[in-house]
Amino acid sequence: MTQPIIEVTNFRKRYGDFVAVDNITFAVSRGEIFGLLGPNGAGKTSTLETLEGLRPADSGTLRVAGIDPTREPRQLRHVIGVQLQSSGMPESMTPAEAMQFFCAYHGIAPRHDLLDRFGLSAKRKTQFHLLSTGQQRRLSLALAIAHEPQVLFLDEPTAGLDVSSRAELHTLMRELQSGGTTIVLATHDMAEAEEMADRVAIMLNGRLTAIGTPLEITATGAGMTKVSVYTKAATLLANHHTFPAVTQRTQKENYAIYFSSDIAQTVPALINYVQAQQDELIDLRVERPSLEDRFLELTNN
Repeated sequence: MTQPIIEVTNFRKRYGDFVAVDNITFAVSRGEIFGLLGPNGAGKTSTLETLEGLRPADSGTLRVAGIDPTREPRQLRHVIGVQLQSSGMPESMTPAEAMQFFCAYHGIAPRHDLLDRFGLSAKRKTQFHLLSTGQQRRLSLALAIAHEPQVLFLDEPTAGLDVSSRAELHTLMRELQSGGTTIVLATHDMAEAEEMADRVAIMLNGRLTAIGTPLEITATGAGMTKVSVYTKAATLLANHHTFPAVTQRTQKENYAIYFSSDIAQTVPALINYVQAQQDELIDLRVERPSLEDRFLELTNN
């Protein structure tokens, strides 16, 4: 891992007798997209709000670009950008007014070029409440990056977006990353985290239960690999032959579907059987357990 831009060490946060975050430690590399996952009440929001300087830590140390979020909030505001799920923008404020206001807060010239880049040029004078959900999200992101922050915090950035807007936002995230921006992504969308994040951390009951790349996390689970096979003569559907390492068998339409604990044993045996039956293999698909499968496994234990 490259030099961390975010460092969290033995962080603990309480609300009265309730321990929201219980002694967690992790680091985020510069230029990384880092997913923070967990069910409601897991401690994600408390962690993010403390990193953003909105709440003090009860114990432990946190650093964002070398800055203590609690003790140095003025310095922090210039190195981070935050896009919240709910913007709290005044309903009557227009994108042009919002951009001018946010840039004045950071002491920079208005970045109206970002309104053009995010497809909002025709909506500059439209009141916020008249914008579509996708347009509101694009405006929030434009405001969050106007001062070119080193670290960008995104809270459920694609919730409620249509497929096109979601793909557009993901493209923008990749562009920001390629420009050196570090992104912390809090999401309930496991497919989004698996697609976008370089590494993810899964929180449960205030503790980190797993951290690593999506592939590393899915590889450590007990989930079975799904093997779907479609043959010309459908011999696998007609004959319920037993194959090594298969724990469960089912079928859907023209596919025989097997759940394997070791595809290195299962797949060659399937191919050899199909050939021995003088059948023709039309399609064979191997699907690893998804991040969502692993997430459910961890959070349901």
